[in-house]
Amino acid sequence: MKAESKEFVVLVDREDREVGLMEKMEAHRQGVLHRAFSVFLFNDKGELLLHQRAYTKYHSAGLWTNTCCSHPRAGEKLEDAVNRRLQEEMGIQCNTQRRFSFIYQADLEHDLIEHELDHVYIGFFNDTPKPDSDEVNAWKYLSIEDIRKDLEENPEQYTAWFRIVFEQAVVQYKAMETLRKAS
Repeated sequence: MKAESKEFVVLVDREDREVGLMEKMEAHRQGVLHRAFSVFLFNDKGELLLHQRAYTKYHSAGLWTNTCCSHPRAGEKLEDAVNRRLQEEMGIQCNTQRRFSFIYQADLEHDLIEHELDHVYIGFFNDTPKPDSDEVNAWKYLSIEDIRKDLEENPEQYTAWFRIVFEQAVVQYKAMETLRKAS
């Protein structure tokens, strides 16, 4: 388990109103609701860019998940945080659009609890990412159907939040793709 530097998460209520700050590891030990985001980038073939979390991550190490996920810093706009972490984690610059939010709670290894109000962003990207090896072990583009099949056969190889949100993200991606093709 990688030792993380002291980072803080923004604590929120169920309506996403800020109620304070807490050190990130403590928030995950206590399971306190905090703000997060997840990014799903699709290419022109309709494939999702997945990444495998680095084996040194403090939770969900080595599991496959969506393109990028993280927490905004205190006072940081969500869009700025999304752009910052896409660049830091995956070496990617691209436009994304916030599509929906959801709250989930999941027990993780090392007695940690993920309890997040997660804002989901979707975008389009066709290039090769340049991931940070401290964040990402591997990456791949995979079709929606291949992901569905693998989630059914090997759910333990994916992060808790990805298993929860994947189908809703696909619905939103398809709506965006329809609008994109119409314009």
